[in-house]
Amino acid sequence: MPDTAELERALSGLADRIATLREDPEPGAMLRELDAAEELVRKALSELARSRRRRDGGSQREQKLLRQVFRALPIPVVIMDTGGTVRRINNETTRLLGSPAGYLIGRAFPLLVDVTARAAFRQRFTAVLHGDDSASFLTRLAHQGRAHTVRLVLSRLHMPGEPQEMIAGVVLPTEVQLPEPAVQGGVPDDAAVLAAARRHELLSRLTALLLDEESLREPVALLRAARLLAAETADWVIADVARDGGLVRTVVIGPSDQPVGRLQRAVEEAPPALAPVVEQVMATQSGVVHEMLTDDSLLGGDVLQAMRAGSLLSVPIRADGEARGVLTLVRLRDRPPFGLADLGLLEEIGLHLGLAMRAQQGFQRRAHAADTLQTGVLPRTLPEIPGFEIAAAYHPGSGMRAIGGEFYDVFPVKNGWGFVIGSAAGRGEEAAAVTAMVRNGLRVLSVWEDDPGQALRKVSDALVVQNTGLFVMAAAGFVRGRKVRLASAGHHPAALIQPGGGVRFSEGGGVPLGFEEGSVPATEEITLSAGETLVLYSDGVVGAQSPAGDNYGEQRLTEALARCSGQPPGAVVKAIEEDHRAFCGSHAVDEITVLTLRRAR
Repeated sequence: MPDTAELERALSGLADRIATLREDPEPGAMLRELDAAEELVRKALSELARSRRRRDGGSQREQKLLRQVFRALPIPVVIMDTGGTVRRINNETTRLLGSPAGYLIGRAFPLLVDVTARAAFRQRFTAVLHGDDSASFLTRLAHQGRAHTVRLVLSRLHMPGEPQEMIAGVVLPTEVQLPEPAVQGGVPDDAAVLAAARRHELLSRLTALLLDEESLREPVALLRAARLLAAETADWVIADVARDGGLVRTVVIGPSDQPVGRLQRAVEEAPPALAPVVEQVMATQSGVVHEMLTDDSLLGGDVLQAMRAGSLLSVPIRADGEARGVLTLVRLRDRPPFGLADLGLLEEIGLHLGLAMRAQQGFQRRAHAADTLQTGVLPRTLPEIPGFEIAAAYHPGSGMRAIGGEFYDVFPVKNGWGFVIGSAAGRGEEAAAVTAMVRNGLRVLSVWEDDPGQALRKVSDALVVQNTGLFVMAAAGFVRGRKVRLASAGHHPAALIQPGGGVRFSEGGGVPLGFEEGSVPATEEITLSAGETLVLYSDGVVGAQSPAGDNYGEQRLTEALARCSGQPPGAVVKAIEEDHRAFCGSHAVDEITVLTLRRAR
């Protein structure tokens, strides 16, 4: 067995010969030096094993020396575990591949092999692992834009004290293809630019998809995002969402060109809690990429083996600093594996999905509040008022404007009838609560108050005391005989359609309810002649915009009302709805409320 001094001399001689070959390479001589290098590595490893068995104080010094010999070997040497993962490399390997040891160690070595040569590499690797002492063959490495045609020698290592066998790979390049040098001024690599552009395009398409109004109104954002990812960057897409303290498998999309129905159902029915990679991502709240799968149990059972998975990427769906779910992507073995760039992109997509899910949940809560408002505050039927015809309509808006606080009501008062129309300057649950307070408070106060202005004033003071932070624009009227006592708290003026086709407006005005204590609404008295129709409308009617950005306005409303002269209240409401719809088209509109009251002949 050679001593360390002899190994050092052999190493020095080998380095000199390889340096000569680099200047004038000759295939036969290169192969002889490769054999010599392999023998030298074997001797060094044997000496290391022998030194471990020594009990004198010089063993640690010799181990350090042998490690230094390994690092300084003038040919690339890679130590892999039985799964093909890189565990040790020397300095020459980092020079050859152009990446530091910290990047290469822990990665699957087959990912450094050109795609066309991976099957042959795996075959030789498996043969060495299960019986053959060594294998020598030509293959091709590809990394960091460099391509290397090399002779690779694989040998089993029996390392005393190690929990498992190792595989040593000795590499002798026979042909190296370096990337083209950059032109002065810095011209970016076309492939890198194209890959970055595709990632940017995918992120842009996903963002547009998540911001779509339907993605907010309906629980389809996650499904649509998964379909996009399956079409653009993965064969399988799996989404697990946190609900009621656990994970629920929400979306599973498999390859569209393969009959995977049974397998897809098995994946859908598999509990996410039994998938180690999903549990890991939820616990750490960070993504993970497996460029080459060596553990088929990452998704639980033999799912990955049944998929014929080659690589896997899993990221958290995050919002507000916590994981709301896990998004997992799988590529099959015949496709390029996921890499660090894919991991970075998908982590950003996971954040976007988390924000979209949060927005959708908030939107759904406000939608529920709007339903409560519409069913609990708006009257189910309109009462009959002697001597009058009455009609009303309420329409929730579209898009983000769908949720608001508009309302109307018709109710009995002392010696007559009362009505109110209003809009809270807010949205969601708070707006629903405030409108309910105004509607119910006005009904109660109208039992004692003869003037709608006084009733609105007391409701306003109550809102100020409650410190809701919201104010309400409202118009209320008490009907006694032919006379209507009308009070306005910051509301649009009411319109009066006259039998001859003219349209005039009330004074309106006043301070909105809840704005300041002691504010008095503007009041006036209107006498309705037979056939005259009083029309009250919300801000959503006159404040709506067309697709071109024009306002509907009171002028267009006046023209629409003028065409309704002599028509019953129901026809007036319908005419306003149709004209409003024709003006807005597909443009998102606010909710609208219309209340009409006509003096019968």
